[in-house]
Amino acid sequence: MRADFKVVLDACVLANFGVCDLFLRLAETPRLYLPRWSNEILAETERTHLNDLGWPPNVAASFQRAVRAAFPEALVSDYQQFVEQCRNDPKDRHVLACAIKAEAEVIATFNLKDFPPESLSPWKTKAIHPQDYLIILYSMDPVVVLHKIEEIARKRSVPVEDHLISLRAFLPTFSQRLLSDFDE
Repeated sequence: MRADFKVVLDACVLANFGVCDLFLRLAETPRLYLPRWSNEILAETERTHLNDLGWPPNVAASFQRAVRAAFPEALVSDYQQFVEQCRNDPKDRHVLACAIKAEAEVIATFNLKDFPPESLSPWKTKAIHPQDYLIILYSMDPVVVLHKIEEIARKRSVPVEDHLISLRAFLPTFSQRLLSDFDE
């Protein structure tokens, strides 16, 4: 499947390893969407890894290298001219500016309050909670989503159900939907 729907992944999505892992696998072949981010979003992700989550510097640096190498086309630059025109939360205006430059219709973020709909509508983009976007992807192609979740569970040497339960803390509705479907 080829999907050309661009989605800006906010730092809060990239910094959450379990959520990020699933999102990035869904952007690999057969991709369900095209991820987008900026150097500023990646820098914020790294600060979160180091300062808030206590990742060792070498692990945070390895994550940055891996993400940049796996998705070089995801990097958006030259978006700064849009920052002053953005009316969402000042600390996240760079994220909306990135979405504008990338012509992304969606920003996946846990911080929905920083992206009120009225600040996004002039740009024809919307902010969506990661679990809601994952539910959309699952509705579009459940086989691919389940396959990617099975890959993650296999890599972590845990049953699929246990992996879905671990996602429940951040993606409760998505996790429960897949657990229900998996049990059928």
